[in-house]
Amino acid sequence: MTALVRDPIRLPARPGRRPPAAGAASLALRPVLDPPRRAARVIAVFPAALYLEMRGGPEPRVLAVVTSDAGRLPNAVVVVATRREHPFRSVREGGEAFVGDGRIEADGLNVRVRRWWDPSPALGGMQPAALARGLRALEAELTAAGALTAAGPAGEGLMGGGLTGHPDPAALAGACAAGDLAGAVEAAERIVGLGPGLTPSGDDILCGLLAALRLVGGAVRHGDTAVWLADWLGAAVTADAGTRTTALAATLLHCAAAGNAGGEVTAVLRCVAGHEPPAAAVRRLLAVGHTSGTDLAHGVLAGCRAALALTSSSAQHAPRVTA
Repeated sequence: MTALVRDPIRLPARPGRRPPAAGAASLALRPVLDPPRRAARVIAVFPAALYLEMRGGPEPRVLAVVTSDAGRLPNAVVVVATRREHPFRSVREGGEAFVGDGRIEADGLNVRVRRWWDPSPALGGMQPAALARGLRALEAELTAAGALTAAGPAGEGLMGGGLTGHPDPAALAGACAAGDLAGAVEAAERIVGLGPGLTPSGDDILCGLLAALRLVGGAVRHGDTAVWLADWLGAAVTADAGTRTTALAATLLHCAAAGNAGGEVTAVLRCVAGHEPPAAAVRRLLAVGHTSGTDLAHGVLAGCRAALALTSSSAQHAPRVTA
């Protein structure tokens, strides 16, 4: 997590309240945190995270407040406390909250944003050969972790996620690698909202895929087709996400479509780009949630494979759109 802005001003407590806790917020949340204070609702509370839903307005409509030892979602404000300190013990699910003016307030929780971190880091320029090496390293680590067997360009061999055995993740990966927008949209729309939990498995796969297509495609030479695919596929899956999946998953899909990813995903993408060894980053990603980490990894893998496969077509001719 990279701190971008520091606020050196001492923060006085409001009358009758504890001093605000310091937080580091994703830059994706500036449209929510910078404007004047407005009402929100607490939609879920866990030991390491709570989720607030804004009432109206553009995405991101869901904001996560997480402990320093929790996963960093692209819509997260990280507080200076661990889950063992129980920073959210006073917050009630369904309770009122307020977000804005650089603060988050809910049932005694008072967080002031002191720093910002970037959920869409630049990966630097790389040649297709370097991407191929990084992709092989990622496949090797996923295989060693038991999340991948018999790796193939269409995504076969993926194991351990919430949609294991379902045909559409592989169909989606294959269509993306072929530059088949219509096929990718059809497969993607079949898995939006598919699976249980606050972030269904289908949405986690799509988030990893969209982030990888945009960030890796934007970094690799001749990656224009991957970015083009991210543009159109992202527009398709976010068009009615608010009615097809959970509020949190819909926000995460919007974040991914814009190239914003959580800390664990961006760390793996940095490994693919050759900036650091992949072993530790892959372990951290796979440890996220019950199946979310594995599903995100499957999406990242599919996106990186597609970005590599599409580099040659981008260098030679315009994208192919099939009806």
